[in-house]
Amino acid sequence: MLESDVASASLGIDVTTAHDGIASARMRVTEQMVNGHDIAHGGYVFLLADTTFAAACNSHGPVTVAAGAEISFVTSARLGDELTATAEERTSYGRNGIYDVTVHRDTPAGPEVIAEFRGRSRTVGQIKP
Repeated sequence: MLESDVASASLGIDVTTAHDGIASARMRVTEQMVNGHDIAHGGYVFLLADTTFAAACNSHGPVTVAAGAEISFVTSARLGDELTATAEERTSYGRNGIYDVTVHRDTPAGPEVIAEFRGRSRTVGQIKP
């Protein structure tokens, strides 16, 4: 799935871990991602979290898609920030799952949370022929 993900690759998202319902990924905030307030557009932060969520829920093997998701922005990301997202499966039931993703940046004082994302997954089987 990630090998064919042109959207995530074009933004420089690097999935560093994906196994057993967990995943992590990184992305640097570039000039093209900054909005009129001179902060990272929330859509890019969401996309990083969503990519990490997808890596975690597809790490079990069957084709799994998002059934829904929400995000809470805690603080702003800025140009040049290296963001890290970590995803963890909270529970699965039947063909459904719930995953939490934290997006943070490293600071001298330690990780600073940028956003918290909760995704709901649904295993659907094969999508591509």
